[in-house]
Amino acid sequence: MINRYLYASGLKGPIPDEIARLENLTNLFITDTSGINIFPYISSQAIETLILRNVSLSGPIPSYIWNMPKLRILDLSFNNLTGDVHGGKAPAYTYLTRNRLSGEVESGLFLKSNAQIDLSYNNFSWWPSCQENRTGILPCAGPINCTSYQRTLLINCGGDNIVITNSSHKITYQADNTKTKAATNQQFKDWGISNTGEFFSDGHTKESSNTDDTYIISTSLRLSGDSPDIYKTARRSPLSLVYYAFCMENGTYSVKLHFMEIQFSDQELYSRLGRRIFDVYVQGVLFLRDFNIKEAANGTLKPVVKTVSANVTNNILEIRLYWAGKGTTLIPERGNYGPLISAISLCHSTMKTELHTNYPLIFGVVGSLIAVTLLALGLYTQKICRRDKYTRERDLRAQGLQTVCFTWRQLEAATNNFDQANKLGEGGFGSVLRGELSDGTIIAVKQLSSKSCQGNREFVNEIGMISGLNHPNLVKLYGCCVEKNQLMLVYEYMENNSLALALFGKSSLKLQWEVRQNICVGIARGLEFLHEGSMIRMVHRDIKTSNVLLDADLNAKISDFGLARLHEEEHTHISTKIAGTVGYMAPEYALWGHLTEKADVFSFGVVAMEIVSGNSNMKRKGSDDHVSLINWALTLHQRGYIMEIVDPVLQGDFNSKEAVRMIKVAFVCTNSSPSLRPTMSEAVKMLEGEINIREVMSDPGLYGHNWSISNLINIDTHGSSSVSGVAHQTATTMQSSVSGSDLYPFCNESMILNSTAEFSSSPI
Repeated sequence: MINRYLYASGLKGPIPDEIARLENLTNLFITDTSGINIFPYISSQAIETLILRNVSLSGPIPSYIWNMPKLRILDLSFNNLTGDVHGGKAPAYTYLTRNRLSGEVESGLFLKSNAQIDLSYNNFSWWPSCQENRTGILPCAGPINCTSYQRTLLINCGGDNIVITNSSHKITYQADNTKTKAATNQQFKDWGISNTGEFFSDGHTKESSNTDDTYIISTSLRLSGDSPDIYKTARRSPLSLVYYAFCMENGTYSVKLHFMEIQFSDQELYSRLGRRIFDVYVQGVLFLRDFNIKEAANGTLKPVVKTVSANVTNNILEIRLYWAGKGTTLIPERGNYGPLISAISLCHSTMKTELHTNYPLIFGVVGSLIAVTLLALGLYTQKICRRDKYTRERDLRAQGLQTVCFTWRQLEAATNNFDQANKLGEGGFGSVLRGELSDGTIIAVKQLSSKSCQGNREFVNEIGMISGLNHPNLVKLYGCCVEKNQLMLVYEYMENNSLALALFGKSSLKLQWEVRQNICVGIARGLEFLHEGSMIRMVHRDIKTSNVLLDADLNAKISDFGLARLHEEEHTHISTKIAGTVGYMAPEYALWGHLTEKADVFSFGVVAMEIVSGNSNMKRKGSDDHVSLINWALTLHQRGYIMEIVDPVLQGDFNSKEAVRMIKVAFVCTNSSPSLRPTMSEAVKMLEGEINIREVMSDPGLYGHNWSISNLINIDTHGSSSVSGVAHQTATTMQSSVSGSDLYPFCNESMILNSTAEFSSSPI
């Protein structure tokens, strides 16, 4: 066997040794599957192409890879690889994007060749002069300096400048006709493009294929539809194609993506069989999954436009097209696959009317504006009285939110004049009321307490966190209201209240084992999405059973993002004011303010143990002593009584293998060392039995002894720590949190610890 191709095959599990040890193996392609996990040992010295993309690989890249004499193409992108990269020389085409690799690029093997290399979305350190050296290494690019901000951007992908004229206006699509290579990062005045991957032609490699720029294709055929010129060319990519719009004014944008299949033809019998399938992400959120241009347009050479709203909060808008190994690769010839796009148009929400101006009406509009201006002057005093309201609205607009703005009257009617009989709970944020909109939709209205001095900040923060997120295990935000000195959030209504109430409260719900397993996996999937599902990494910071809500079908949905913080890719951790709930906070976060996704993993471990045991970690012995649930369970496990951890309410009716698996996942997630905790994607696979649980016993650390809440409140830490590297003398004091309760409050133990000094610790 010389070649092995497995694109998105659906197979799971490790690579059989019989394949990995083939002496004459030349090309190995395995993509978009799971279960491989450990890097295989490839014994063939004849291998030229090694592609293990998006297959759940973890751990370091073995050093022997860099010394394979004939290896030309190495694609290990979209995995969980870690550690430094050491060895000989990088292959000619090396793709390592979206891993967790680290180290100094300047001192590594990447500079020892003229290879095309993509190292984007890792944790590498870059040297200051990388842009001056003009290397073929992504993402070596210069800084973005914005002197002004734009509200529109139009790009003719793969083509020249095009001016489209109609009776009322002209619009210009900018040229995108520069040639790209297998790893290219091009930056223009106000936008940029990143391309990764090499097409495999009939000759398999670049040397034996034509020398034309295969990343741009065109057609000379007569095209139908409006503005056909923008569809005569298209840019494509064999793996990942990213467009960046820089210096965009913050706000909500209408994003239009123009597609036309011009490489396949319905007129040719063989070509008609070709299928191009890819995914599209906008601002890191999956917009189109398994998108097929031909199918969406109902044929080839037919235009199709996909529109989506996107929020811009940091003056950058990103569109990524990714080939997940699906569709055909050999029709009409080898190399015809991968994402393809014809044009892109971005328009700020305030510009929509400007692009469709009817010039004969200009004078009428101007006259109306003058009348409105005079009226505004007459109402000046009234506007001054409403200044606070406008200030809040401006803060919300600054977040670039994509939410529905409800009126105060709508919510007044929905809640029967905010009748306290509809009250679902009372939290640090204020009351939560049940309501019903005019269309029959049941909602939960979260009112900001007027006495909360921090409420406005947390209110804006929570909307900014939730507005762009859409996942079956996250509570959906319908919109907000900022009228009549009121700040309110409108959520989907959760029929079965919180998980805490179902497990520990007076709820009539009896959670059977199958339901508990589904809830635990659902929470894990929700956290996995927050941590890894989009390019905007997010840490929740207050995961607990009272912040997990249950819908009518008892599906778990994570709520209360008021304490969440954006976790930027270039930061290993966030050192910030501590906020969370005692008993659920990871020790490195509670004591030193060291915040990573692993803090959420710790909290999830506690919640998982509460689900399987039916016991609350907030249970007290007496009035002060805090009983550590993890420590109690660990003691039983060490004594050989692991089944006694399982909730006796189940009366033995449960899947013992799943229960033991959940207990062990809880143990490994609550290890005191963040580096020994799994990622949430690994936790999901552990819970579902796809990968083995590492034999790392839980070391609860902070909660390993009977710490009392009052003791934690009075923490006074001094000196330096060998674990976190904190070298500051720190005194921490606690104040109550304004957002420490869930949407339907059950218990309120959330807190905020304000530090007198900035934490600046190295990664654990």
